[in-house]
Amino acid sequence: MKKVFIALLLLLTVLLSCLFLVEKKQISQEKKDVDIAIYRSQEDKDGDGVDDQTDILQNAKAYLATKPKYKSIYYDGGYPDDNFGVCTDVVAFAMRDAGYDLKELVDADIRKNRDRYQVDAVDSNIDFRRVRNLKVYFKNNHISLTTVLEKPEDWQAGDIVIFKEHIGVLSDKRSASGYPYVLHLAPGLNYEAKLLENHEIYGHYRVS
Repeated sequence: MKKVFIALLLLLTVLLSCLFLVEKKQISQEKKDVDIAIYRSQEDKDGDGVDDQTDILQNAKAYLATKPKYKSIYYDGGYPDDNFGVCTDVVAFAMRDAGYDLKELVDADIRKNRDRYQVDAVDSNIDFRRVRNLKVYFKNNHISLTTVLEKPEDWQAGDIVIFKEHIGVLSDKRSASGYPYVLHLAPGLNYEAKLLENHEIYGHYRVS
C-alpha cells in the first residue's frame, strides 16, 4: 500500500511539473508575441523634438495623469479647465499639445464641408467634442488604417481609435494577444482599458 501511495505521489509530481512547463512556455510565447517594433512619425508639428506619434501618446498620458472626472459641460473656449472632461478631450489635448488644435481644425472642416456633418448650428466650442463629428473629421483628414484585428503591429501607440459612441488614443501597453490598450475617459472605468478586442471598431487613424 505504501509503495502504491509513493508511486501515485511521484506521478502527481511529474504531472504538475509538466503543467508548469506548459504554462511557462505559453507565457514566454505571449511575451514574444508582444515584442513589436514601435512606429515613429516623420513629422514633428510643434517642433519640440518629439515626433507626432510619440507626442500624441505622451500628451494623452499626461492629460489622464491629472485624473479628470467624466462630466459633459459646455466651456467658453472649448477646452475644459476644471478637471472635468469627456472622451473626446483625451484626443483633443493629446493633439493640441503636439501642435494640432483639434478645435480649430474641426471648425474649419465643418465650415468648408457643411454637407458632411449633421450640425444644425456651428459652434467651435463644442463641435470638436462630439464623437459623431470626429468620425467625419478623421475619416476625411487623417491617415485611415485597418479596423480588423489581424496583425498587432498595425495597431500602434498614439493612433486614434473610434468606436460607435466613444473615442480614445492607443496606449503603449499591450495585452497578451499583442493589441494595445486604449487611453480614454469614461464614467466609472479605468483610464487605460482593454477595449479593442471587446468592442466594435468604427475607425482607426494616424494623425501624421
